[in-house]
Amino acid sequence: MDDQPTPDPTMTRIIEAVHLGQSGAPVQARELLSTLWDEIGPTGDALHRCTLAHYLADLQDTADAELVWDERALAAVADLTDDRARQHDDALRVQGFLPSLHLNLADVHRRLSNTTLARAHLSTARTLVAQLPADQYGDLIRAGIQNVSQALAAGSTHRLDSHPFSAG
Repeated sequence: MDDQPTPDPTMTRIIEAVHLGQSGAPVQARELLSTLWDEIGPTGDALHRCTLAHYLADLQDTADAELVWDERALAAVADLTDDRARQHDDALRVQGFLPSLHLNLADVHRRLSNTTLARAHLSTARTLVAQLPADQYGDLIRAGIQNVSQALAAGSTHRLDSHPFSAG
């Protein structure tokens, strides 16, 4: 029996759009991901919705728009199963998505001056990050929690330099 993940053309398109955004073409990446969202729809495959919304949030011009996509990502993960995630990558588990999703919500709420919600999502992210291994991804999320925590404590509402698409 073949234990390789099943090729997923939609995930391939999502990943290609993300790489486009990371290579300096965020507007084009946002357009591609928005088109894909229209194809997938709000009740489509949970892995596609969660992944797409998670990355599309980072490409928004305003914190309000980013919040909408971050909330969509968190809503989609509620419909995601480990079995579905492993069809894409055998190492993926739903619990591994949660710290990052809550971290993103903490950060966007911080930027919108919703400090109570920012602290609540940050607390959830801290609790869940303990489940992540001590690897590059886990370290990235832990550093993000520290950065958002410091910015929240300082009363900052500015986009952090560590944001994937921060300017300058």
